[in-house]
This record gives sequence, C-alpha cells and structure tokens, in this order.
Amino acid sequence: MMTADTASAAHARLYWQCRRGMLELDTLLQGFLERGYAALDRQGQQSFNALLDCPDTELLEYLMGRQRHREVHINHVIEAIRRCAAP
Repeated sequence: MMTADTASAAHARLYWQCRRGMLELDTLLQGFLERGYAALDRQGQQSFNALLDCPDTELLEYLMGRQRHREVHINHVIEAIRRCAAP
C-alpha cells in the first residue's frame, strides 16, 4: 500500500524526470503530470514512466506527432499528453 509520503516522493521523482532541459518537453510533460497523469490507469502510468526513458530527441518527435512509438499503449499516453496540451 502506498502511503502519502511514498506517493509524494514518487510524484517528486516523476516531476524531476519530466524536466528535460528543453522548454517544449518541460512544458508538455510537466503540464501533463499536473493535469492529466492522475487520470491514467495503472498501465497508462507505467507507459508514461516508460516514455520518460526515451531520449529527448525521440520524445520530442513523438510528442510533436512526427513519429509514432512502436508500442501501442505508449502511443495512447502520447495522445493523452497532446490532448492535455491543446488549448
């Protein structure tokens, strides 16, 4: 069972993983973490974590819609991030 301290530490870790040093990525990933991550189911959250393992250049291509990830479940998360960023 996850305690409040454990959940807070996990969220802080995710926040720092979302900081990529590229403004576009920081904005998209941190915005999604704040506004959309909690709505993901367990598999979606695992897919988001896996997405964060991608190199920045690939991640930007996925989030800008110029490439598709080979894993369908990760593409669903990418689409959720893109929807969250839409005005």
